[in-house]
Amino acid sequence: MIDGQEKTLEARYEAVRTLTEVLCEPLEPEDFVIQSMDDVSPTKWHLAHTTWFFETFVLKPSAPSYQEHHPQYGYLFNSYYNTVGPMFARRQRGVLSRPTVKEVFAYRRHVDGWMRRLLGGAFGEVSEELAQVVEIGLHHEQQHQELLLTDIKHVLSCNPLGPIYREHKVVEGDTPEQRWVAFGEDLYRVGHDGEGFAFDNESPRHRVFLRGFELSSRLVTNGEYLEFMRDGGYATFALWLSEGWSAVQEQGWEAPLYWFERDGAWWSMTLGGPRPVDLREPVCHVSYFEADAYARWAGARLATEAEWEVASAQAPRAGNFVEEAHYHPVPLTDDAGGLAQVFGDVWEWTASPYVAYPGYEPLEGALGEYNGKFMCNQMVLRGGSCATSKTHIRATYRNFFPTHARWQFMGIRLARDH
Repeated sequence: MIDGQEKTLEARYEAVRTLTEVLCEPLEPEDFVIQSMDDVSPTKWHLAHTTWFFETFVLKPSAPSYQEHHPQYGYLFNSYYNTVGPMFARRQRGVLSRPTVKEVFAYRRHVDGWMRRLLGGAFGEVSEELAQVVEIGLHHEQQHQELLLTDIKHVLSCNPLGPIYREHKVVEGDTPEQRWVAFGEDLYRVGHDGEGFAFDNESPRHRVFLRGFELSSRLVTNGEYLEFMRDGGYATFALWLSEGWSAVQEQGWEAPLYWFERDGAWWSMTLGGPRPVDLREPVCHVSYFEADAYARWAGARLATEAEWEVASAQAPRAGNFVEEAHYHPVPLTDDAGGLAQVFGDVWEWTASPYVAYPGYEPLEGALGEYNGKFMCNQMVLRGGSCATSKTHIRATYRNFFPTHARWQFMGIRLARDH
């Protein structure tokens, strides 16, 4: 589904690929190359990798006359698919001065041309099995659209000139007070119901028993998080898990990622450049450790992913997504009752480890490496962010990151027992 309208697979391919290139328009060539930490990949690598996906998993198996654009691209732009073959080391992607950005776009045009032929029926009718692989490729590309923005933000944050990706759009209004929304004890069903697309880690649908619980009506704001900081949150070891306290000490954490002090005030680096921290906005770029410590300081906890999914059924799938072009969380300025900011703005840390659902089976072949092999030492996040497409997110979507990760748009919603 693209923009809420059912479209042909070919049209969906064009829409997703176009948005990727739109997000890259403001960048100068040198911005595509720089890499500043192991988790971040250069923009041109994302462009090439999403192209490689369609070449490797769609064209090579299904277009008999297909010719590779370059024999080494399969090695350079494979991310982690050991089934396919060896890959260039992730931490070294930033040293690749070649291929150039121009050459990567030529690669995309080459693959796009062949994909249009394939989806147009030049090699016979597109089978249901092949259509499913293309669909996975489209959602995979949407994941990399989000990574484009978060990785660009990290790269620009390392530049002392404070460069601007897109001008910031101001949102006026006051943030309503937090309320608690209650949910009763019951036996619930969670997981994907089989209607529409979902990744394999969202299945199978299964039953969970939940005690009564409450969720905060909105996300934790910068102003509320600043109170935690001023109350010695980063200096109070009793608030932290052991590994989290070690991270605070070893990494020197004193505030969310991208915050810095200037003339006695807190500022933040955003995709709209550096600007004073807006106390009304949802706090973001905090790790699981920080989210957990804040919740403990606030006399609450983080929700489990099952609690979050059950609660999200009461919320419309609407919010601040990439299509709104804020590229940053925005303040909640109205209170319509119930839960707000459930989708968009920031990914919400949950208290749930990323593990398989009962009866889970990964996909066969190389695509089975997509999710299942990462079910270790990660925590689940829910809801999408300001960098997520509204056509990509759903209530059952399970994002996952290590407990120390901060460079994604990650935030906090409080929960407590009812």
